[in-house]
Amino acid sequence: MATPIDPTSAAFLVAESRTQPMHVGGLQLFRKPEGAGRDYVRQVYEQLSAPQEIAPLFLKRPHRSMKTAGQYVWIEDDHFDIEHHVRHSALPKPGRVRELLELCSRLHGQRLAHERPLWEAHVIEGLRDGRVALYTKTHHALVDGVSAMRLLQSVLTTDPERRDMPAPWARRESTRPPREPQDAASVLDLPASAFRTALGISAEAAGMPGALVRTLARGVRNETSAVSFYAPRTIFNQPITGSRRFAAQDWPIERMREIGKATGTTMNDVVLAMCSGALRTYLLELDALPEAGLVAMVPVGLNAKQANIASAEGGNAVGSVMVQLSTDLPDPADRLAAIHTSMVDGKDALSSMTPMQILAMSAIGMAPTIVYPILGMHGIMRPPFNVVISNVPGPRSVQYMNGARLEGMYPLSIPINGMALNITCTSYDGKMCFGLTGCRRTVPHLQRLLAYLDAELIALEKVAGV
Repeated sequence: MATPIDPTSAAFLVAESRTQPMHVGGLQLFRKPEGAGRDYVRQVYEQLSAPQEIAPLFLKRPHRSMKTAGQYVWIEDDHFDIEHHVRHSALPKPGRVRELLELCSRLHGQRLAHERPLWEAHVIEGLRDGRVALYTKTHHALVDGVSAMRLLQSVLTTDPERRDMPAPWARRESTRPPREPQDAASVLDLPASAFRTALGISAEAAGMPGALVRTLARGVRNETSAVSFYAPRTIFNQPITGSRRFAAQDWPIERMREIGKATGTTMNDVVLAMCSGALRTYLLELDALPEAGLVAMVPVGLNAKQANIASAEGGNAVGSVMVQLSTDLPDPADRLAAIHTSMVDGKDALSSMTPMQILAMSAIGMAPTIVYPILGMHGIMRPPFNVVISNVPGPRSVQYMNGARLEGMYPLSIPINGMALNITCTSYDGKMCFGLTGCRRTVPHLQRLLAYLDAELIALEKVAGV
């Protein structure tokens, strides 16, 4: 039976092209349980790909035809093949993390076939330290990044002895299925009502003009706001290819927390300052640092009780702030202070709006990233912002999957035309796991950003005196 695809999810399908695959991904690293045999990875693959009842979410695929008047609908795949979706790979020698990231880069640059359900999972062996990797990717029309993480967490446990954990795609009658993007209130999943609000059509827009005027005025003055007009042109803000480069690393959260305590800033401010310093060094090395500071679009969580809007499984509603990264300032302490002020100003601006107005402002802020590529206006219009930097909370305690200890989880996101770099962080078990996803051609030597992030963290510790 065909079911309509909501406009937001359909937009991800329409926007997709060979150069712009629209799926989110994740890389998880597991330590084998004690006593695991040589065929352990084969057993994991067979367990994940064994015939089983599949959850409806993982059986549906997009379809459109004359009968649907050219509109996208979801239909169930009558020829579902689990072996197409769950795959077993091995790394070439020497089996370093470098080879793993190269494989994930290639896998992430490949589009998901629309004639099949829009997801894949790859069990990967061959790491010389004995660990096992799981790379998954799911189309953004099917689930958003937060929902994808919760899907993974739903099959993890804190019990290292438990062995009956199902695959993420297995049907579980006792578990409520994750909500899909149309039920989530997030920056990248804005409902049609938010866009109507932004245009002043719905009743909620009665209080919109004042907030709209204030927000646009701040944007025109190049102050922190939900809308940006002054992002400089950088190498990141040009057309991209379909090839991807992925880099990942983690750092102890306690180091960032100590910097925050010593400087009166937040841990998220420190993460942004790390990114700011790393981007500054990277662009300086390429002789491509603009005179004006870069602008980052940063999703921010809002109190769910106050907002009365919950994302995915009832967590936080999400708005966005255009943060001045101050990459034009040479001193790490000055950059951190400027970022902190920018974040405070942005959150104060959001606090004066209703939840629907926040989503509407986010729609306005995000609109250029959608409209410019469609109209081919990359070289004509200035980018609304230069990079997306997001921080998604993950499990705080050690997790296991059928006895295998989860040692790290690293998100892969979606570069788009005019926005060639995406930085997403996930917290897990006292670590902040950075995932950097970029266009392989547009963002050369992406992996160098990891060394620059590390150097900036050390520099921030030095100026903070910790």
